[in-house]
Amino acid sequence: MADARKVIITCAVTGSIHTPTMTPYIPITPDEIAAGAIGAAEAGAAIVHLHARDPNDGRPTPDPKVFMQFLPKIKAGTDAVINITTGGGHNMTVQERLAAPLLAKPEVCSLNMGSMNFGLYPNLEKRREWKYDWEPQYLEASRDFIFRNTFKDIEYSLKHLGEECGTRFEFECYDVGHLYNLAHFLDRKLVKPPLFVQTIFGILGGIGTHPENLMHMKAIADKLFGDQYLWSILGAGRHQMGLVTMGALMGGNVRVGLEDSIYLAKGELAKSNAEQVAKIRRILEDLSLEIATPAEARKMLALKGGANVAF
Repeated sequence: MADARKVIITCAVTGSIHTPTMTPYIPITPDEIAAGAIGAAEAGAAIVHLHARDPNDGRPTPDPKVFMQFLPKIKAGTDAVINITTGGGHNMTVQERLAAPLLAKPEVCSLNMGSMNFGLYPNLEKRREWKYDWEPQYLEASRDFIFRNTFKDIEYSLKHLGEECGTRFEFECYDVGHLYNLAHFLDRKLVKPPLFVQTIFGILGGIGTHPENLMHMKAIADKLFGDQYLWSILGAGRHQMGLVTMGALMGGNVRVGLEDSIYLAKGELAKSNAEQVAKIRRILEDLSLEIATPAEARKMLALKGGANVAF
């Protein structure tokens, strides 16, 4: 009898999209980020996806020193797989975005599979009293910003993080073309199965949240990668729970967390990452799906193990 399929829950703890004025619950300081990640793992997340923020005002930062204030704490507090962003935040150079991952040599890093518009400026439409001057400026800057991930940039990450550090990747695909970009690197043998393909829906500049898009992305990924990949779903904002549940029923893994949505339900802010993880875990288990442990996720994704990182 075949083993039951296990669903990997990834939790994106803080990100670089939401600003402190949008929610008081976004983790900002290293201690808050560590506590958010550990809480998410205790609630059922096998992987925690991490960005860093300036502890003084919450703006996204690529500073490796800030990452190193919370990475060891998370490693000591949970067995969850630690996944560090290479996407960083708006207005960071590729070199800045890679500084912390190259220092930490984690088991997993995110890797965005193409350059794109990445519009956060619609968040300015809701009238707010901003806590910090940088927040509206940061959001407005996304109107004239291209999130750079050229083929050369991707090759650099694959070589220096993948080959040299033994890090594997959460391949973030915001549109159908990104799947074909990943297939290009697979054809060139610059990436190796099993591929962890994170399909992302609902970012302004990427594919939208219509259910037909989710089915289309899955169909194309199946054509390109066959049995050489594990599929995961990220729904941005209010579409989070509905899309990831639909994807899980279609055989996918799921990603939640305050990076992707600050809400737990309509009009209700999530007070923690753990709340979102607990909710999706409850939904999946009610649907008779089993949740992967960190050890099971490591085996499924062929990771190097938590003892082989540099923090």
